[in-house]
Amino acid sequence: MVDSWEWARRVLAGAGLDPELLAGVRPLSGGTYNTVEELRLLDGTRYVLKVPPASTVPGMRYERQLLLSEAEFYRAAAVAEVAAPCVVAVGEDTAVPHLLMTACPGEPWDGAVTEAERARLRPELGRQVARLHTVTGPGFGYPSGALGPLAPDWRTAFAGMVEAVLDDALDYGARLPRCVDKVAGTLETGFAALDEVTTPALVHFDLWDGNILLDRPAGEEPRIGGLIDGERMFWGDPLADFVSLALLGDIKKDKAFLAGYREAGGRVEFDVPARVRLALYRAYLYLIMLTETVPRAVDQEQERWVQAVVAPELVIALEEVEELTAS
Repeated sequence: MVDSWEWARRVLAGAGLDPELLAGVRPLSGGTYNTVEELRLLDGTRYVLKVPPASTVPGMRYERQLLLSEAEFYRAAAVAEVAAPCVVAVGEDTAVPHLLMTACPGEPWDGAVTEAERARLRPELGRQVARLHTVTGPGFGYPSGALGPLAPDWRTAFAGMVEAVLDDALDYGARLPRCVDKVAGTLETGFAALDEVTTPALVHFDLWDGNILLDRPAGEEPRIGGLIDGERMFWGDPLADFVSLALLGDIKKDKAFLAGYREAGGRVEFDVPARVRLALYRAYLYLIMLTETVPRAVDQEQERWVQAVVAPELVIALEEVEELTAS
Protein backbone atom coordinates (compact mmCIF):
# COMPACT_ATOMS: atom_id res chain seq x y z
CA MET A 1 0.00 0.00 0.00
CA VAL A 2 1.37 3.41 -0.95
CA ASP A 3 1.84 5.80 2.00
CA SER A 4 0.34 9.31 2.08
CA TRP A 5 3.63 11.02 1.24
CA GLU A 6 4.34 8.93 -1.83
CA TRP A 7 0.71 9.13 -2.97
CA ALA A 8 0.79 12.94 -2.59
CA ARG A 9 3.93 13.12 -4.73
CA ARG A 10 2.27 11.06 -7.44
CA VAL A 11 -0.81 13.29 -7.40
CA LEU A 12 1.33 16.42 -7.69
CA ALA A 13 3.28 14.95 -10.59
CA GLY A 14 0.05 13.94 -12.32
CA ALA A 15 -1.18 17.53 -11.98
CA GLY A 16 1.97 18.88 -13.59
CA LEU A 17 3.47 20.11 -10.31
CA ASP A 18 6.99 19.33 -9.09
CA PRO A 19 6.71 16.55 -6.48
CA GLU A 20 10.11 17.56 -5.09
CA LEU A 21 8.45 20.71 -3.72
CA LEU A 22 6.28 18.72 -1.31
CA ALA A 23 7.09 19.82 2.23
CA GLY A 24 4.30 18.29 4.28
CA VAL A 25 1.13 16.20 4.32
CA ARG A 26 -1.48 16.79 7.01
CA PRO A 27 -4.83 15.00 7.44
CA LEU A 28 -7.83 17.32 7.72
CA SER A 29 -10.75 16.46 9.96
CA GLY A 30 -14.42 17.40 9.76
CA GLY A 31 -15.46 15.33 6.75
CA THR A 32 -17.70 12.30 7.08
CA TYR A 33 -17.17 10.56 3.76
CA ASN A 34 -13.96 11.32 1.84
CA THR A 35 -10.38 11.19 3.08
CA VAL A 36 -9.00 14.75 3.04
CA GLU A 37 -5.38 15.88 3.34
CA GLU A 38 -3.57 19.20 3.07
CA LEU A 39 -0.44 19.23 0.91
CA ARG A 40 2.04 21.99 1.72
CA LEU A 41 4.82 22.92 -0.70
CA LEU A 42 8.21 24.42 0.11
CA ASP A 43 7.09 27.87 -1.07
CA GLY A 44 4.12 27.82 1.34
CA THR A 45 1.49 27.00 -1.29
CA ARG A 46 -1.26 24.76 0.09
CA TYR A 47 -3.45 22.30 -1.75
CA VAL A 48 -6.26 20.04 -0.57
CA LEU A 49 -6.42 16.43 -1.75
CA LYS A 50 -9.66 14.45 -1.52
CA VAL A 51 -9.93 10.71 -2.03
CA PRO A 52 -13.28 8.89 -1.87
CA PRO A 53 -13.70 5.64 0.06
CA ALA A 54 -13.16 2.38 -1.78
CA SER A 55 -16.04 1.21 -3.94
CA THR A 56 -16.62 -1.63 -1.49
CA VAL A 57 -17.45 0.82 1.34
CA PRO A 58 -21.23 1.19 1.85
CA GLY A 59 -22.72 4.48 0.75
CA MET A 60 -25.89 6.07 -0.52
CA ARG A 61 -26.99 6.11 -4.12
CA TYR A 62 -26.44 9.83 -4.66
CA GLU A 63 -22.90 9.57 -3.27
CA ARG A 64 -21.48 7.78 -6.29
CA GLN A 65 -18.91 9.93 -8.11
CA LEU A 66 -19.17 12.74 -5.56
CA LEU A 67 -15.81 14.20 -6.55
CA LEU A 68 -17.11 14.88 -10.06
CA SER A 69 -19.92 16.94 -8.55
CA GLU A 70 -17.50 18.78 -6.27
CA ALA A 71 -15.25 19.70 -9.19
CA GLU A 72 -18.32 20.89 -11.08
CA PHE A 73 -19.29 23.11 -8.15
CA TYR A 74 -15.88 24.77 -7.89
CA ARG A 75 -15.69 25.44 -11.61
CA ALA A 76 -19.14 27.02 -11.47
CA ALA A 77 -18.27 29.02 -8.36
CA ALA A 78 -15.28 30.47 -10.21
CA VAL A 79 -17.63 31.67 -12.95
CA ALA A 80 -19.74 33.38 -10.27
CA GLU A 81 -16.60 34.90 -8.68
CA VAL A 82 -17.47 33.34 -5.34
CA ALA A 83 -14.77 32.49 -2.79
CA ALA A 84 -14.14 28.75 -3.21
CA PRO A 85 -11.29 26.35 -4.02
CA CYS A 86 -10.01 26.15 -7.58
CA VAL A 87 -9.78 22.75 -9.26
CA VAL A 88 -6.20 21.73 -10.00
CA ALA A 89 -6.71 18.13 -11.14
CA VAL A 90 -9.42 15.45 -11.16
CA GLY A 91 -8.09 11.91 -11.23
CA GLU A 92 -11.28 10.18 -12.29
CA ASP A 93 -9.67 7.64 -14.61
CA THR A 94 -6.93 6.42 -12.28
CA ALA A 95 -6.91 3.42 -9.96
CA VAL A 96 -7.53 5.81 -7.06
CA PRO A 97 -9.97 8.62 -7.95
CA HIS A 98 -9.06 11.94 -6.38
CA LEU A 99 -9.59 15.69 -6.50
CA LEU A 100 -6.74 18.15 -6.04
CA MET A 101 -7.74 21.74 -5.35
CA THR A 102 -6.32 24.94 -3.96
CA ALA A 103 -6.76 25.60 -0.24
CA CYS A 104 -8.89 28.53 0.89
CA PRO A 105 -7.82 30.72 3.80
CA GLY A 106 -9.57 30.48 7.14
CA GLU A 107 -11.23 28.06 9.51
CA PRO A 108 -14.85 26.83 9.68
CA TRP A 109 -17.44 29.27 11.03
CA ASP A 110 -17.95 28.37 14.69
CA GLY A 111 -19.23 29.62 18.01
CA ALA A 112 -16.37 32.10 18.34
CA VAL A 113 -18.10 34.45 15.88
CA THR A 114 -19.51 37.41 17.80
CA GLU A 115 -22.94 38.90 17.17
CA ALA A 116 -21.31 42.01 15.69
CA GLU A 117 -19.23 39.88 13.34
CA ARG A 118 -22.25 37.81 12.39
CA ALA A 119 -24.19 40.96 11.52
CA ARG A 120 -21.47 41.83 9.00
CA LEU A 121 -20.81 38.31 7.69
CA ARG A 122 -24.35 37.07 7.04
CA PRO A 123 -25.15 39.77 4.43
CA GLU A 124 -21.86 39.02 2.69
CA LEU A 125 -22.72 35.33 2.70
CA GLY A 126 -26.10 36.19 1.23
CA ARG A 127 -24.45 38.14 -1.58
CA GLN A 128 -22.11 35.25 -2.38
CA VAL A 129 -24.93 32.69 -2.42
CA ALA A 130 -26.96 34.96 -4.70
CA ARG A 131 -24.04 35.01 -7.13
CA LEU A 132 -23.83 31.20 -6.98
CA HIS A 133 -27.46 31.01 -8.00
CA THR A 134 -26.84 32.99 -11.17
CA VAL A 135 -24.93 30.02 -12.61
CA THR A 136 -27.16 27.64 -14.54
CA GLY A 137 -26.69 24.08 -15.71
CA PRO A 138 -27.69 21.99 -18.73
CA GLY A 139 -30.43 20.11 -16.87
CA PHE A 140 -31.75 19.24 -13.42
CA GLY A 141 -30.20 16.85 -10.91
CA TYR A 142 -26.78 15.57 -9.84
CA PRO A 143 -24.12 16.25 -12.50
CA SER A 144 -22.19 13.16 -11.44
CA GLY A 145 -24.80 10.96 -13.08
CA ALA A 146 -25.14 9.02 -9.82
CA LEU A 147 -28.92 8.88 -10.24
CA GLY A 148 -28.93 8.84 -14.02
CA PRO A 149 -28.80 11.59 -16.64
CA LEU A 150 -29.88 15.14 -15.89
CA ALA A 151 -33.64 15.60 -16.17
CA PRO A 152 -35.42 18.16 -18.36
CA ASP A 153 -37.56 19.43 -15.47
CA TRP A 154 -37.12 19.86 -11.72
CA ARG A 155 -40.12 17.73 -10.69
CA THR A 156 -38.68 14.70 -12.47
CA ALA A 157 -35.21 15.25 -11.02
CA PHE A 158 -36.35 15.82 -7.44
CA ALA A 159 -38.76 12.87 -7.54
CA GLY A 160 -35.80 10.69 -8.54
CA MET A 161 -33.70 12.09 -5.70
CA VAL A 162 -36.44 11.33 -3.18
CA GLU A 163 -36.95 7.83 -4.58
CA ALA A 164 -33.21 7.13 -4.27
CA VAL A 165 -32.95 8.21 -0.63
CA LEU A 166 -36.07 6.24 0.31
CA ASP A 167 -34.67 3.17 -1.45
CA ASP A 168 -31.49 3.66 0.61
CA ALA A 169 -33.56 3.90 3.78
CA LEU A 170 -35.25 0.60 2.94
CA ASP A 171 -32.01 -1.14 1.95
CA TYR A 172 -30.21 -0.07 5.13
CA GLY A 173 -33.17 -0.48 7.45
CA ALA A 174 -32.85 3.14 8.59
CA ARG A 175 -34.97 4.28 11.51
CA LEU A 176 -37.48 6.81 10.18
CA PRO A 177 -40.29 8.38 12.24
CA ARG A 178 -42.80 7.39 9.54
CA CYS A 179 -42.79 4.39 7.24
CA VAL A 180 -41.25 4.86 3.80
CA ASP A 181 -44.55 4.54 1.93
CA LYS A 182 -46.18 7.28 4.03
CA VAL A 183 -43.17 9.56 3.62
CA ALA A 184 -43.22 9.03 -0.14
CA GLY A 185 -46.95 9.69 -0.34
CA THR A 186 -46.74 12.88 1.70
CA LEU A 187 -43.85 14.28 -0.31
CA GLU A 188 -45.55 13.48 -3.60
CA THR A 189 -48.51 15.69 -2.66
CA GLY A 190 -46.15 18.67 -2.76
CA PHE A 191 -44.47 17.91 -6.08
CA ALA A 192 -46.77 20.21 -8.07
CA ALA A 193 -45.02 23.20 -6.42
CA LEU A 194 -41.77 22.10 -8.07
CA ASP A 195 -43.14 23.01 -11.48
CA GLU A 196 -42.55 26.69 -10.67
CA VAL A 197 -38.80 26.04 -10.99
CA THR A 198 -37.89 26.26 -14.67
CA THR A 199 -34.17 27.11 -14.59
CA PRO A 200 -31.55 24.66 -13.20
CA ALA A 201 -29.45 26.82 -10.86
CA LEU A 202 -26.26 25.91 -9.02
CA VAL A 203 -27.16 24.58 -5.56
CA HIS A 204 -24.48 23.70 -2.99
CA PHE A 205 -26.96 22.02 -0.58
CA ASP A 206 -24.44 21.64 2.26
CA LEU A 207 -23.79 25.23 3.34
CA TRP A 208 -23.92 24.70 7.08
CA ASP A 209 -21.40 26.64 9.19
CA GLY A 210 -18.73 23.95 8.97
CA ASN A 211 -18.46 24.41 5.20
CA ILE A 212 -18.08 28.18 5.38
CA LEU A 213 -14.49 29.24 6.04
CA LEU A 214 -13.82 32.52 7.82
CA ASP A 215 -10.51 34.25 7.21
CA ARG A 216 -9.22 36.48 10.01
CA PRO A 217 -6.30 38.58 8.68
CA ALA A 218 -4.30 40.27 11.43
CA GLY A 219 -5.86 43.59 12.40
CA GLU A 220 -8.83 43.18 10.06
CA GLU A 221 -12.44 42.13 10.36
CA PRO A 222 -13.16 38.47 9.54
CA ARG A 223 -14.34 37.74 6.03
CA ILE A 224 -15.56 34.71 4.12
CA GLY A 225 -12.50 32.80 2.98
CA GLY A 226 -14.29 30.12 0.99
CA LEU A 227 -17.34 27.95 0.51
CA ILE A 228 -16.03 24.39 0.60
CA ASP A 229 -17.18 20.75 0.34
CA GLY A 230 -19.35 21.29 -2.72
CA GLU A 231 -19.58 17.54 -3.38
CA ARG A 232 -23.34 17.36 -2.75
CA MET A 233 -24.21 20.03 -5.30
CA PHE A 234 -26.93 19.67 -7.86
CA TRP A 235 -28.63 21.74 -10.54
CA GLY A 236 -32.02 22.71 -9.20
CA ASP A 237 -34.03 25.19 -7.17
CA PRO A 238 -31.99 27.96 -5.45
CA LEU A 239 -34.42 27.74 -2.54
CA ALA A 240 -32.93 24.35 -1.65
CA ASP A 241 -29.75 26.04 -0.42
CA PHE A 242 -31.71 27.80 2.31
CA VAL A 243 -32.16 24.51 4.17
CA SER A 244 -28.53 23.97 5.19
CA LEU A 245 -27.94 27.72 5.52
CA ALA A 246 -30.44 27.56 8.40
CA LEU A 247 -29.78 23.94 9.39
CA LEU A 248 -32.58 22.66 11.63
CA GLY A 249 -33.88 26.23 11.75
CA ASP A 250 -35.88 28.77 9.76
CA ILE A 251 -34.13 30.84 7.08
CA LYS A 252 -36.93 33.43 7.23
CA LYS A 253 -35.54 34.53 10.60
CA ASP A 254 -32.09 35.26 9.12
CA LYS A 255 -32.89 38.83 8.07
CA ALA A 256 -29.23 39.76 7.56
CA PHE A 257 -28.58 36.89 5.14
CA LEU A 258 -31.78 37.54 3.20
CA ALA A 259 -30.97 41.26 2.94
CA GLY A 260 -27.59 40.48 1.39
CA TYR A 261 -29.12 37.85 -0.89
CA ARG A 262 -31.72 40.26 -2.23
CA GLU A 263 -29.21 43.11 -2.48
CA ALA A 264 -27.12 40.98 -4.87
CA GLY A 265 -30.13 40.20 -7.04
CA GLY A 266 -31.37 37.01 -5.39
CA ARG A 267 -35.11 36.62 -5.64
CA VAL A 268 -37.08 34.93 -2.89
CA GLU A 269 -40.66 35.22 -1.72
CA PHE A 270 -42.07 32.91 0.91
CA ASP A 271 -45.46 32.37 -0.64
CA VAL A 272 -47.29 29.04 -0.32
CA PRO A 273 -45.56 27.24 -3.23
CA ALA A 274 -42.15 28.38 -1.94
CA ARG A 275 -42.97 27.18 1.56
CA VAL A 276 -44.04 23.82 0.17
CA ARG A 277 -40.75 23.52 -1.71
CA LEU A 278 -38.75 24.49 1.36
CA ALA A 279 -40.54 21.81 3.37
CA LEU A 280 -39.80 19.26 0.64
CA TYR A 281 -36.10 20.14 0.66
CA ARG A 282 -35.93 20.05 4.45
CA ALA A 283 -37.51 16.60 4.41
CA TYR A 284 -35.03 15.44 1.75
CA LEU A 285 -32.04 16.60 3.77
CA TYR A 286 -33.35 15.09 6.99
CA LEU A 287 -33.98 11.78 5.22
CA ILE A 288 -30.34 11.80 4.14
CA MET A 289 -29.17 12.61 7.67
CA LEU A 290 -31.26 9.81 9.17
CA THR A 291 -30.36 7.20 6.55
CA GLU A 292 -26.62 7.85 6.31
CA THR A 293 -26.13 6.90 9.98
CA VAL A 294 -26.34 3.24 8.91
CA PRO A 295 -23.66 3.06 6.19
CA ARG A 296 -21.55 5.52 8.22
CA ALA A 297 -21.86 3.21 11.25
CA VAL A 298 -22.09 6.21 13.57
CA ASP A 299 -21.60 5.79 17.31
CA GLN A 300 -24.48 5.59 19.79
CA GLU A 301 -24.19 9.23 20.81
CA GLN A 302 -24.56 10.45 17.21
CA GLU A 303 -27.43 8.03 16.60
CA ARG A 304 -29.25 9.30 19.70
CA TRP A 305 -28.76 12.90 18.56
CA VAL A 306 -30.10 12.20 15.09
CA GLN A 307 -33.16 10.43 16.47
CA ALA A 308 -33.80 13.11 19.11
CA VAL A 309 -33.22 16.17 16.90
CA VAL A 310 -33.44 15.31 13.20
CA ALA A 311 -36.31 12.80 13.26
CA PRO A 312 -38.76 15.30 14.84
CA GLU A 313 -37.73 17.92 12.27
CA LEU A 314 -38.54 15.47 9.48
CA VAL A 315 -42.01 15.01 10.96
CA ILE A 316 -42.48 18.78 11.14
CA ALA A 317 -41.46 19.16 7.48
CA LEU A 318 -43.83 16.39 6.41
CA GLU A 319 -46.70 17.90 8.40
CA GLU A 320 -46.00 21.26 6.79
CA VAL A 321 -46.29 19.70 3.33
CA GLU A 322 -49.58 18.11 4.36
CA GLU A 323 -51.00 21.32 5.78
CA LEU A 324 -49.94 23.57 2.92
CA THR A 325 -51.13 21.23 0.18
CA ALA A 326 -54.46 20.62 1.96
CA SER A 327 -55.15 24.36 2.04
